[in-house]
Parts: sequence; C-alpha cells; structure tokens
Amino acid sequence: MESQIHTLANLFAQLGLPTEPGAIETFIATHTPLHDAILLSEATFWTPSQAAFLKAEIAEDADWSAVVDSLNLQLRSRS
Repeated sequence: MESQIHTLANLFAQLGLPTEPGAIETFIATHTPLHDAILLSEATFWTPSQAAFLKAEIAEDADWSAVVDSLNLQLRSRS
C-alpha cells in the first residue's frame, strides 16, 4: 500500500476550512503562536471532529501525519 502525499490545502479541505492560500495564511497568522504546552489537537480553535481527526492522524502516523506536523510547526512559529 502506497502512502499519499497531502498538501496543506488538502488538509484544510479535509478539516472543512477554506483552502485558498490567503485563507490558510490568515488562519495560521490568527492562531500563531500556539503555546508549546498545548497539543495541536487540543487547541481551542478546532471543532470536536477536527480535533479528533488531527489526534487520530498523528497517533496512527497515518498518511496525513506529515502535513499535520507541518501545520503544527507553522502554528508554533514566532516569526
């Protein structure tokens, strides 16, 4: 079975969020920096279903985990 490579836009679509580059940038800018003590899936800005998806993908090291990790790093950026 081959792993799929997902993009940030694909992840946002999976989460039911706008996928346009400007909307993604705005989302990240609005929620940055996410405090280091908060797990990505436990951030207050997710719906319960979004949080469950993120938690499961990381726990299972599934196809989405690389792009979820990327989003996690971008949300913790302090630049």
